[in-house]
Amino acid sequence: MAESADRDANRALRARFDEVYGQYQRLRSGLDELQVKLAELRVTERSDDGQVTAVVGARGELISVDLDPSVFHDRNARALSRKITTTVLRASAAAVDATRELVAGYLPPGSPSVEFLRTNDFGALLGRADAVLSRGE
Repeated sequence: MAESADRDANRALRARFDEVYGQYQRLRSGLDELQVKLAELRVTERSDDGQVTAVVGARGELISVDLDPSVFHDRNARALSRKITTTVLRASAAAVDATRELVAGYLPPGSPSVEFLRTNDFGALLGRADAVLSRGE
């Protein structure tokens, strides 16, 4: 009788392990795909007057800045500097949003990683680990 119960328990544990391992494999496969998409992500923003174009990557890193030749007619270096800075900052903010949306599609809803991308709050990222450690799991 005990031997039968042990076999049943082992079958249940094996089935649960197979289920969890399958979930891990799907997540891992998705993360490989996500990594490629993030590496390819480009966000382009233009200044309101169209004279400045900024392209940034997934982390908001500047890839390129293009200036329309008409930008040099004004000869106001400070205004041009502000226009470039504003355009790059808008592109970076849009890249953060695009990255968050992309990552959210690969992680479970309510994932601390997605919340961290939204808030930059390490507490959100580490909250689950802190809770587990405090319970001694």
